[in-house]
Amino acid sequence: MSFTQVTARLPRTRSVSSGHPAGRRLRVTVDGKFFRRGPEKFRFKGVTYGSFGPGPEGDPFPGRERVRADFELIRRLGANGLRVYDLPPIWLLDLAEQHRLQVLVDIPWAKQSCFLDHRQTRREAEEAVRRAVRDRGSHPAVFAFSVANEIPADVVRWSGARRVAAFLERLIEIGRELEPGCLYTHASFPPTEFLQPRNADFACYNVFLHRRGAFEQYLARLQLHAEGKPLVLGEYGIDSLREGEDVQAETLGWQTELAFRLGLGGAVVFGFTDDWYRGGRSITDWAFGLTRSNRELKPAFGAVRAAFERANEPGLARYPKVSVVVACHNGERTLAACLDSLETLNYPDYEVILVDDGSTDRTAGIAAEFGEVRYVRQPHLGLSVARNTGIAASKGEVIAFTDADCRADEDWLRYLVGDLQGSGYAGMGGPNLLPPEDSRIAAAVMVSPGGPTHVMLTDREAEHVPGCNMAFYRWALDDVGGFDPVFRRAGDDVDLCWRLQERGHRIGFSPAGFVWHYRRSTPAAYLGQQFGYGEAEAILARKHPEYFNILGGGLWRGRIYAPAQAAVRLRRPIIYHGLFGGGLFQKLYAPAPESLIMVTTSLEYHVLVTVPLLALATVFPALWPLFCTSVALSFGVCALAAGQAALPRGKKARWSRPMVAALFLLQPLVRGWARYRWRFTLRSIRPTTFRRPLPPEPWRPFRSCQVLSFFSEGKVDRYRLLQRILSRWDEEGWQWKPDTGWGEYDAEVYGPRWTRLRLITVAEELAGGRLTLRCRLTAETSLFARLAFGMLVGGLFLALEAWVGAAPWAWLLVLLLPIWVWRVEAEKHLVRRLVAISIAEVAGELGLTLLDEKTPTGPPGGF
Repeated sequence: MSFTQVTARLPRTRSVSSGHPAGRRLRVTVDGKFFRRGPEKFRFKGVTYGSFGPGPEGDPFPGRERVRADFELIRRLGANGLRVYDLPPIWLLDLAEQHRLQVLVDIPWAKQSCFLDHRQTRREAEEAVRRAVRDRGSHPAVFAFSVANEIPADVVRWSGARRVAAFLERLIEIGRELEPGCLYTHASFPPTEFLQPRNADFACYNVFLHRRGAFEQYLARLQLHAEGKPLVLGEYGIDSLREGEDVQAETLGWQTELAFRLGLGGAVVFGFTDDWYRGGRSITDWAFGLTRSNRELKPAFGAVRAAFERANEPGLARYPKVSVVVACHNGERTLAACLDSLETLNYPDYEVILVDDGSTDRTAGIAAEFGEVRYVRQPHLGLSVARNTGIAASKGEVIAFTDADCRADEDWLRYLVGDLQGSGYAGMGGPNLLPPEDSRIAAAVMVSPGGPTHVMLTDREAEHVPGCNMAFYRWALDDVGGFDPVFRRAGDDVDLCWRLQERGHRIGFSPAGFVWHYRRSTPAAYLGQQFGYGEAEAILARKHPEYFNILGGGLWRGRIYAPAQAAVRLRRPIIYHGLFGGGLFQKLYAPAPESLIMVTTSLEYHVLVTVPLLALATVFPALWPLFCTSVALSFGVCALAAGQAALPRGKKARWSRPMVAALFLLQPLVRGWARYRWRFTLRSIRPTTFRRPLPPEPWRPFRSCQVLSFFSEGKVDRYRLLQRILSRWDEEGWQWKPDTGWGEYDAEVYGPRWTRLRLITVAEELAGGRLTLRCRLTAETSLFARLAFGMLVGGLFLALEAWVGAAPWAWLLVLLLPIWVWRVEAEKHLVRRLVAISIAEVAGELGLTLLDEKTPTGPPGGF
């Protein structure tokens, strides 16, 4: 079953007043990673035009007839835009409008000087922006204004990147106040790739790289820099004098095609003609043009024209059938928008499967309005089961997943599948962006901690992609058995990505394959979502303990790309400028967020520090200042995080940052409580592990350590024994993690709640190639048990302080301590016995002989 390609019915961008007479063309607007003009996507396919010497009318442009003829050639090229470096006269913009060309206007001013050192230069720059936007901003041929182009790297280094960026933002605001319907940007280049104003409508970079691999990799890097904004390649070209016209044609052909295949919003070839004027003279020793100075066409003209023709519909090598699975539970608020967007995808062969996970709202009725959607209903069994149900019902070679609170861009599948093909990846993910029509509360939720996002290992490879936007080959899902049903509300995507990578598969990232993701519409809904995430974290920590720290926080190898930062930043980013500031690729290295200070907002901090200080302060008033300092520190960190949050332009209110601060305060408490609540009730993912009947044994004092010794004829070495032990633990449902190479043990096993056990093995060589294999089992109390014991001791101290004078029997509470210790030691003994029996069974299956614990060469012993 296939959907035909039709225009989306939902509005996809904010309405903008065009500022031009009725009946003329609509203005171009930003729509996620792309541009849109009216209901249609607009891919900016341009060439640079100029700079030229003084013209007959006193402008730095040729005469009108020459310009008219040039514009006709540009239209023959298949271009729909051009970039000019001088302010165009109105008659030139009129001609551009007649030829249906959009103009990217660079606003000239003295950017090569140390402009921040001179007030007059800054005023002249501001006035240049005012004059350009006031006189030309309302013209329908104006695509966007660039407030600066390639500010020299040494000037940025001299003045400071933060100050320069702030000034560029000031220039953009000046233009936007005069003409809010225009788009604004700043054109950067590799020496200042870090310099991007936060309020720019799109990212623009000039890139001159002629090796395909380096060019493609750098565009992938820039896509991540652009985040949720369109990326425009402001200049790219090659000199035909030095490289030859055939090389120029070949290079520009694949560069243009690659730029649009990678999902850029636009690409501008440098340049239209070899007629180039700079520094008061004509340049004759460079020839970057698609035409010669007399406008004779070069071979590159035809190559770029062919690439431009393919830009709107870049073809895939093949179009495998895709099954889009949408799992929904009571999603009536956004389900119609989701299904409506999925009906209009620009992909020739796909199906949509809606799995209703026991909804009690209008989900079934909404689904009935979309005849092409396959509707499957099941009892409320959870998210993972719903997705597995969709996989079982699907027919596609590729299975794509999104959520009922998302709506897909019409080219979503085309970019996901296009980047998946021939990449060596088993799956592909993409961004999830805030819809422009979503509320200010949703915007505050988006910049609050804990939202769905991607984690990148490199510019192309992901460690994790969120479940609202991901696609996998069917064979990859079959290889890991699909989604784990234990994850009912969240965490299924994290678990799937980790299991795929453990099997040796890789996951890619497609910056252009994005979906719009409606955030939670109220703080209560957001906190409810975080509660579900906390439960999922508890399950993930039991199933994948190697990915979590001692407090239950996730340990990611890659970099998290999210609208919300996970922690506050106290250190400024560092820029690598190169020797004497002359680096050709000057990169910004952002320091890691200060995760340690965020501990002051955690549930553990409040339970172990804030609450005890409050209790002690009621008994010892001298501690009140310390308690107040602790509370102020927690509130101050949340306020700082809210101040650093990047709220979207147009989505700010006076209450936005206070709300974000409150969510930073509440989210760790809710999520942490969900984790511990689940841990209190969770014994094991497979509870039968700890219910195995054990033979009686004579009483002896509890031991924390036990050594098992096995005799081997030499056919079974230590590594084979370890491999079989770990495989048996997987079969029996033990929660364990292997040594990472830094530990002093081979594996660590997690008991029901209070215990962990470490296994270390050694091989002793005997005569004739025979071996003695020894396994040492050391049972220890878990961090959770130690914290609980500390809380128990603190609680007993406070109780005795409060009651011992009035109730002497209160001293009996001290008996709780040995009872607690006995309970923990009994659990440690149980876990050690179970693990020892499991290891002995594996050794027996391998033909090993169990030796007496005291005498390694003695007769077989028992437990």
